[in-house]
Amino acid sequence: MIDTHAHIRKGDEIRIEGLKWVLLAGANVEESEENIRLAKINDKLWAAIGIHPQEKIKNYELQITNLERLLQENRNVVAVGECGLEFTNPPESPFDKGEQEQFFKAQIELAIKYDKPLIVHSRKAMEETLEILGSYRDLRGVIHCYSGGIKRIKKVLELPGVWYFGIDGNLTYEEGVAEVVKNIPKDRIVLETDSPELAPVPHRGERNYPEYVRFTYEKLAEIWGMSFGECDAIVDTNAENCFS
Repeated sequence: MIDTHAHIRKGDEIRIEGLKWVLLAGANVEESEENIRLAKINDKLWAAIGIHPQEKIKNYELQITNLERLLQENRNVVAVGECGLEFTNPPESPFDKGEQEQFFKAQIELAIKYDKPLIVHSRKAMEETLEILGSYRDLRGVIHCYSGGIKRIKKVLELPGVWYFGIDGNLTYEEGVAEVVKNIPKDRIVLETDSPELAPVPHRGERNYPEYVRFTYEKLAEIWGMSFGECDAIVDTNAENCFS
């Protein structure tokens, strides 16, 4: 089992029993630095670096410079993100749409420059996200916590490069997500916890941990009509292919 998207902050309990590895997503420079530190002391933890569109940051250019410094100085960084667009109403991001797009593109360009997969956050902004991603050629990655519905699956698959769909614990309690998953090719799904958020059944409403990804694997195996081991083998291969 692999959790391809978790947030473990300084002082958090690390619960990764039974997992091959966990990818730590970066929401800001400080969390990205912590991801790198954790990855250096635990070989089951892999580091990504990025800045989330909801982060209240100052000096956009300096933040991008800091991310690039982390990429240059740390060979154990395996991905850029999570980054993307958050167009909720009322807005939950401190940036307007144009600023978010500019910041997103700057992180995309880092992923291309350093040949890293991208972890994409897209909330109420899937069409805009797809338009931006479609304008690049040398890019690959995962749409984190995919929420684009059945009708946008084809659009994701048609993007330049190879793209995966990140599926989270809400698969265990939202029938709509289960219906979407049935329409995604099996070789394009990776599983995530987004811990400490989005805990799956039977822990819904509680704090989430990477090891709880097991319950999402179990639900996916049920949807696919196969054994846990068969599902595990497919999904883990996808994760390895996505993040090398």
